[in-house]
Amino acid sequence: MPEADPLLRALADLDAIIDADIERHRLIKKRIREIRRHRATGKPYAEIVPAEKRPLIVQLLTESRLALDDVGARVRRTEARTLHEEGMTMDRIAQLFGVTRQRISGLLREPGGDPE
Repeated sequence: MPEADPLLRALADLDAIIDADIERHRLIKKRIREIRRHRATGKPYAEIVPAEKRPLIVQLLTESRLALDDVGARVRRTEARTLHEEGMTMDRIAQLFGVTRQRISGLLREPGGDPE
């Protein structure tokens, strides 16, 4: 039953964040083109940036990073817990994740698992 699978729920949330990021990235690329066009006419950034539509590129980048950091942490934590519950050692999980055993131990101890 997928609804009862914490890792599949975390991955579904990651999928949704990636979809939102695709839209943010599309908007960022549009804004980059607009800035380049204004710079080509000689406008200074002090004139371009205040006139830029909101949210600014820097705001979009922050939103993207925060959203991905949040769901990424939950995916890492949930995946580590799932693998450990299925009998995989912390050493092996660390090797798969490319981190230390201590980091995996920390992930396994972290509170705040999957929201129900």
